[in-house]
Amino acid sequence: MATYERFKELLKDPEITEIMVNGTKGIFIEKFGQKRELDFSFENEQEIMEIIKEIFSSQGKRIDKYHPYADVCLEDGTRVNAIIPPLARQGPSITVRKFSTNLKSLDDLVANHTLTEKAAKFLVACVKGKLNILISGATGSGKTTTLEMLSYHISEEERIITIEDTAELKVHHKNLVSLETRDPDEEGKGEVTLRDLIKNALRMRPDRIILGEVRGEEALDLIQAVSTGHRGTLAVIHGNSPSEVLARLETLILSSGIKLPPEEIRKMIAQTINIIIQ
Repeated sequence: MATYERFKELLKDPEITEIMVNGTKGIFIEKFGQKRELDFSFENEQEIMEIIKEIFSSQGKRIDKYHPYADVCLEDGTRVNAIIPPLARQGPSITVRKFSTNLKSLDDLVANHTLTEKAAKFLVACVKGKLNILISGATGSGKTTTLEMLSYHISEEERIITIEDTAELKVHHKNLVSLETRDPDEEGKGEVTLRDLIKNALRMRPDRIILGEVRGEEALDLIQAVSTGHRGTLAVIHGNSPSEVLARLETLILSSGIKLPPEEIRKMIAQTINIIIQ
């Protein structure tokens, strides 16, 4: 079980930002922005499965033949994804992404010279002015961290509803409700989607709706929620440029099956999204 214990030490190492287990074929880490393969690996798949089951069961999540892949967020904000055979052909795979706990507000980015004071003041004004903001970027670009730092500047008087597939956002407000989707059971029943949660959130008297990530049909529900007066919405979306984000948002809305011409959808987006942070 030596590899098991060494893997746990990787989770504790504050300098490691990502851990990738490719079955028994190898373990890779990212440290200071550089990826490298470690000089040890798991000897058998059972050892990997024990780690997966321990991590997921501790958070009340299951991963088995009926649910062969899943995500979980640990208490410190670490995000873990696992996928098991037969979907993962090289053996059980684990991907771990850790987030900095030192950054809390945009002031911290100014302090470490990542953001200018002028830019920070502008973004704070956008948040306090209740503009609708999309945070976009590639995987690992810091979208979630940026969203958390923006939320720091929301007034404590506001009621916030966060909606996520896997609850991982660290939003420190007293009047906060965090909602998380649910997968269907073994009989295919009981699923709760992002669309379901957005619709329910509208009945919860929110001052702000924060969506962890827009990546499907829920884009329509988000836009409709904003258009009905729920200003100050914050959301994350994958995209390599603002123009790409707008095109992707249009595509996601169309995927919902709504019967509107593209020009009408573009008009909806233009009327509801105020700022894109890239």
